[in-house]
Amino acid sequence: MQMGPMIDMVFLLLVFFMVTAKPIKQESDISLGLPGTVAAEESVDLPDEQRIRIEDDGRVVLNDSTLGEPGDAELQGLVATLKRFKESADANKAEALVTLDAADGTDHQRIVNVLNACAKASITGVTFSDRSEEEDM
Repeated sequence: MQMGPMIDMVFLLLVFFMVTAKPIKQESDISLGLPGTVAAEESVDLPDEQRIRIEDDGRVVLNDSTLGEPGDAELQGLVATLKRFKESADANKAEALVTLDAADGTDHQRIVNVLNACAKASITGVTFSDRSEEEDM
């Protein structure tokens, strides 16, 4: 029995497995950035997400405070409040988030009016609420 061809085959298999195998990365080679801690001079309360509710009759309610009547298309009170909220969020280096919760019978134009008020206040983080999630709770 000749051993030469068998040795050649073993070396070919050895080379094949060495080429196709990926080297194991050592744990020390994995770059890992840990968050640092910074001592704050005073505690800062981050603003919560603001919730704008549009009722069936067209009233605009921001966090249980009515800021727009059904005939008010400009919503100046809402714009002023949202601008203050945006300034507060910018001062805290946080994103100003607004959730829009429109009733089922709300006119589309009223939703557009509220979105325009958010745009005037330079708020881009606007999301829509799904009432089915609230009803399940």
